[in-house]
Amino acid sequence: MKAKILIINSIFCFTFINVQSQNTSNQQTRDYFVSTMVKIVDPVLSSLSENKLKETMPVEVSANAVNDRSKFTYLEAFGRTLSGIAPWLELGPDTSKEGKLREKYILMTLKCLKNATNPNAKDFMNFKDGDQALVDAAFLAQGLLRAPNQLWNKLDNETQKNILNALKETRNLSPGYNNWLLFTAMVEATILKFEGKADMVRIQYALNKLDEWYLGDGFYSDGPHFKLDYYSSFCMHPMLLDILNVLVEKQDDLKDWRYKNFISDYHVFLERAQTYAAVQEKLISPEGTYPAIGRSLTYRFGAFHALAQIALFEKLPKGIAPSQVREALKAVVQKQLSAPNTFDKNGWLTIGFFGHQPEMAEKYISTGSLYLCNEVFLILGLKPETSFWSDPATDWSQKRIWSVSENQKIRG
Repeated sequence: MKAKILIINSIFCFTFINVQSQNTSNQQTRDYFVSTMVKIVDPVLSSLSENKLKETMPVEVSANAVNDRSKFTYLEAFGRTLSGIAPWLELGPDTSKEGKLREKYILMTLKCLKNATNPNAKDFMNFKDGDQALVDAAFLAQGLLRAPNQLWNKLDNETQKNILNALKETRNLSPGYNNWLLFTAMVEATILKFEGKADMVRIQYALNKLDEWYLGDGFYSDGPHFKLDYYSSFCMHPMLLDILNVLVEKQDDLKDWRYKNFISDYHVFLERAQTYAAVQEKLISPEGTYPAIGRSLTYRFGAFHALAQIALFEKLPKGIAPSQVREALKAVVQKQLSAPNTFDKNGWLTIGFFGHQPEMAEKYISTGSLYLCNEVFLILGLKPETSFWSDPATDWSQKRIWSVSENQKIRG
């Protein structure tokens, strides 16, 4: 009898220790993501909150840069940072170490929004001069959609008005006949969300064209011609779903809108995004590398915007466990940040894919562009107790495929 009790106690202790070890490991992984995100975003948010972004941020550009990128780079840095960090901010403050850190960055971001859109501020940003301003106004808008309670609802009336005015300035800018149509739609969806009315033609035109440009297997054509790159992830899937989420929320107000089918067909766009997420998960090698193909590779792990968003929505496709996505994205981030000179001496991102590689920059790339990498941190919008963060570590697809099982070893 004593022997049985000893065995049971041993099993219990072993299980308890394993669970404790797993919980510690998972917490370390989340802490790694939080600390990495803060390392990337802090120079942007700290400077802008103090009205010193234009004074302190370097402007590295491509050797063949077009136009004066300093007109756009500051809004690029802030808009793309906000879009990625917003779901984490939306969790709100709490008494934990991470919750207190969130409170710090919520307050900081509120100051940033005020300075970026106040015409009298030194860091007032460009929303109307040059078509590139449309792109990053859309990322700023997307960030606001992702944190309505902790950001928009906590802004004073004047700043809310300034933001809406700034977004409306982009109506005079012309989008390209490609993924840029979504930027006009994102701006209008945000105005619809917070003001209650918008130019619906801009939204329906973008949705119509993207629906036409769907090719299959989760890929959208970027306009009439297909390009093999990561733009289905950089903006197309994520913006489509965020725009559609606003339409679903506002459907009672849009009961007379002639394009209500987009609301009822939300599941179609979601299923396409899930298909693409499955493709993205399988692109990640056992070492955390992924194919360096197409344009805008200097956005680094922002290439996994779509996968991170589907994980955030807790809508990963069947057969892909949240924990394997967590481990795969951690491997990617760790791999890319292991390269020397990814940051300059003051902590700003440098142009490159793996380290400092300025020759990889297209003509539209500058320092601010690089902060689209923050989209990978959407997963921090999931609470620590969700399965994404709490489940035991699981190997991702390519790691499993390329590993040698015990059976294979025996047969060999």
